[in-house]
Amino acid sequence: MFYSHRRNKVLLLVVFIMGILLIAGCGQVPRIPVSQLDKPEHHVFTGMRLLDQEKYADAQREFELALQLDRKYSKAYTGLGLVKTYIADFKGALENLEQGTKYAKADEEMLFGHVGMIRYQTQSKLEKKWLAICKDEFDAAVKLDPKHSAAYYFMGLAYKQAYDFNAAGLMFTKVLELKTDYVAKADHEWNFIQKVQRAMPGSVTGKQIALVERISRADAAALFMEELKIDVLYKKRTPKKFDTSFKDPEKAADQAKIVVTTAKDIADHPMRADIEGILEIGVRGLENYPDGNFHPGEIVTRAAYAMMLEDVLIKVTGDNALATRYIGSTSPFPDLRADLPYFNAVMVVTSRGIMQVKDMTTGEFAPLKSVAGVDALLIIRKVKEELKFN
Repeated sequence: MFYSHRRNKVLLLVVFIMGILLIAGCGQVPRIPVSQLDKPEHHVFTGMRLLDQEKYADAQREFELALQLDRKYSKAYTGLGLVKTYIADFKGALENLEQGTKYAKADEEMLFGHVGMIRYQTQSKLEKKWLAICKDEFDAAVKLDPKHSAAYYFMGLAYKQAYDFNAAGLMFTKVLELKTDYVAKADHEWNFIQKVQRAMPGSVTGKQIALVERISRADAAALFMEELKIDVLYKKRTPKKFDTSFKDPEKAADQAKIVVTTAKDIADHPMRADIEGILEIGVRGLENYPDGNFHPGEIVTRAAYAMMLEDVLIKVTGDNALATRYIGSTSPFPDLRADLPYFNAVMVVTSRGIMQVKDMTTGEFAPLKSVAGVDALLIIRKVKEELKFN
C-alpha cells in the first residue's frame, strides 16, 4: 500500500513536469509566415537597412519578427545586439551577440557575428583592450573569407576610433580594392583620413578633436594651446620688456603672486587647463562672457573662428593694420555683407588661404556654419605655415 502510494506520487510529479515542459514548448512554436517575404532572412535584411538609417525601433521590430519565425536564427540575434549597441544598452547587446554566436552554423552567420562584435567593441569601448578584441574578431572573419568587405570597413572604423589613422586608411583602401560592399562609405572615410593626415595632429587632444563634427569653444581653446602652441608662439614673437624701476618689496611680493584667470563654469571641465591658458593669453572671441562664464560647450561658427585667427595673426605679426585692412571693401562673398563685424576677419584669413569658401560652386563662405574638427586642424596647420612656426 505504501509503495503504491509512493509510486502514484512519483507519476503525478512526472506528469506535472511534462505538462510544464509542454506549455513551455507551446510558447516556442514558430509563427506561421503570412506571405512569401515573411521569412527570417528578409526581416534581417530589412532590419539591417533600417539600422543603417538609425531607425532603431523599426530595426528591432524586424529582428524580432525574424525570431518569431525561427528562434535559433543567428543573424537575428546579432542584429538585435547591434540595435542595443547603438542605443547604448551594452549589457543586452552583448547577450544577444553571444546568442548569435551560439546559433551560428554557416560561415555567413559566423562572419556576421564577428563583424557585429567589432561594431559592438568599437561603440562600447567597455573593455580596456577593446581594440585587441576587434583585431581578433577581424582575424577570425578574414580567415573565413579574405574578401569580406564588411570586416575591413568596420575594422577601419575601429582603428579610426583608436586614432590609428594609418591603419584605418589601409582598411578603407582594401574595401575600395575589393569593389563589393561599403565602397561609397569607405571612399568617404578614406577621404576623411587623408584630411586628418594632412592636418597632422600632434597631440592626443588634436586627434580626438579631428573626429568631432562641430568644434566647441573648449575644443578651439585646446587646439590653440596644444596644436598651435599659442603660448610658445607669443613668447617667441613678443619682445621682452624689462622694468628696472624701484619696487616696494611688499608690493612686489603681492604682485608676484600668481593669479589664475578662470571662468565660473569650467571647474570640472576636462579642458580646463587649456581654457585657462587661453584666458590668460587673451584671444578675441575666446574671452569670458559678461556673466563670468566661458560657455565651453558653445559651438564655434566659421565667422567666430575667423575672428580668433585674425587676432592671432595681428598679435604675432605685430601688424595692427590687419584689423581694418578690408573695411570699406566690396564683399566677394554672396552671403557676407561688408558691414558685418566679422567681414574684415574673413577677408584676412581667406586672402591668405588659411580658410576657404564653404561652397566652391556658389562662392559662399557660410559664416554661421559650424567648423568640423578636421577642418579646424587643417586651418591651424595653415596658420603655422603662414607664420613659419612648427
